[in-house]
Amino acid sequence: MTALSAQESPGLGFATQETDGSFDIAALVRRAAGGDKQAWNRLVDQYGRLIWSITVRFKLSESDAADVVQTTWMRLIEHIDRIEQPDRVGSWLAATARNECLRHVAARKKIVLVPEDVEFDGADHHEPEVDEALLAAERAQVVREAMAHLPAQWQQLLELLMADPPISYAEISDQLGVPVGSIGPTRGRCLAKLRVLLEAS
Repeated sequence: MTALSAQESPGLGFATQETDGSFDIAALVRRAAGGDKQAWNRLVDQYGRLIWSITVRFKLSESDAADVVQTTWMRLIEHIDRIEQPDRVGSWLAATARNECLRHVAARKKIVLVPEDVEFDGADHHEPEVDEALLAAERAQVVREAMAHLPAQWQQLLELLMADPPISYAEISDQLGVPVGSIGPTRGRCLAKLRVLLEAS
């Protein structure tokens, strides 16, 4: 079969906890694929809320939402040993949950009739936002890994350009010892190379 692309507590005895308190998700996925029940439970704890929040966006009934959640985890069970990027399993789960939600919506094909004078802007401003924190963390990790392949000075330049609060070109010039006029062109080359690395990841 072809591989699929990816779209801990100390008491459990995991050796996957990093020094900053984060967990090695890829290691958890591998352990779960090998039948480690505790690793599987940790994945459920880590991503369960994310999957439920996606069902909320599609306004599914409680029973349909529960079906989507169950089916999403079943899909992971079926494919967990064939995920190409286990460190991005959150993205894989999110994409799978969205696909399952779309299937439920398509199956129902409900038509809602409203009076002609009622304006509908297509947005529910009271709808809870999907919890993007886990996916954002995965994306940030991918960017960090790609940046590690850039020359050291380029890495320093990008870090300074992304500083919060922003740093002026004059300050960057002083810190890196490069002409102010070269910062913009170098930034362009850095981002172009980074884009290539990200597309290849």
